[in-house]
Amino acid sequence: MAKEGARPAYDPAGHDAALRATLQELRTGRWMSMRRLLSETSAWWQWTQRTQVLAAAAAGTDVVRIWLSEEPQSVPATVMHARVSVERALRAHRERHAHTRDLWQEAWQASHGAARAAPQDPVPWVCLLALSRLDGERRWAEHREAPPGPMLPPGPWGLLAEADKRDPYNREAHHRMLQFLYEHGTSGRLAEAAGYAHWAADTAPPGSALHVLPLYVRVERYRRSGGRDAALDLHWVAEDATREARRALYAWFEQTFTAERSLLDLNHLAHALWGALQFQDAARVFEALGPYWTPLPWAYRTPDQAVEVFLQARARCRPA
Repeated sequence: MAKEGARPAYDPAGHDAALRATLQELRTGRWMSMRRLLSETSAWWQWTQRTQVLAAAAAGTDVVRIWLSEEPQSVPATVMHARVSVERALRAHRERHAHTRDLWQEAWQASHGAARAAPQDPVPWVCLLALSRLDGERRWAEHREAPPGPMLPPGPWGLLAEADKRDPYNREAHHRMLQFLYEHGTSGRLAEAAGYAHWAADTAPPGSALHVLPLYVRVERYRRSGGRDAALDLHWVAEDATREARRALYAWFEQTFTAERSLLDLNHLAHALWGALQFQDAARVFEALGPYWTPLPWAYRTPDQAVEVFLQARARCRPA
């Protein structure tokens, strides 16, 4: 665990030192390190994670465009072009930018181009899943397909199936599906998202990050209440909350290696265990986080003092 009282650092690369070095190069406008890193990335979970982080850093630059112009036949550059295009479209959507639709169309075309260039890669399909949330009225047929289970809503199930076919239980693909349901749920407040999260966790094997999905829905419910409903404070210690947290601990945290754990997942699990008063188990998760943290979900407790909430939680769990 980090030194007692030390303030945590937010770093998109987390424990991935090679990714951190590449991000530093990328920020100076260089793409060779990115090409080298991606050429050395063989596991799909790491490929998905690294391309996502790199795209977030590159979206405000011309680095990927320059790389693709220098190496137009490069498959990694083509995938990164799709990643960056999707990131820009999603940012425009959040900011209600006037050119959102144009950026959406550009990202959609780039994603399909990447799918053709890299037919075994799950990332182009993850990109298309990410774009599905922009279809607010579900006008596209691929965004309202029949679900694989009787209690699930229509949605971009075909896109999820394509990602799963290439990388079963891909973490980001299922989070993109969850985000779609947050925006397009129709059968009650978060009911469809909650049902989906539990369905995904129930069907996932030991070690899968999908076991953490229900914790995200619980946090989202709290966020939408604005923390104003006093009764919601009890849902952190309710029986089902404790069950969800402990299931994520046993089925995910204890079944996987540190390198494969998302910092965001670790923060959600530490938060859930702390909220459920499972201090000894929470201490183990804080130990795995080391010097790192993510502002979410802590910021939903006290938006202006997220790091203080994190430090208080970590300190409370240390004696355990």
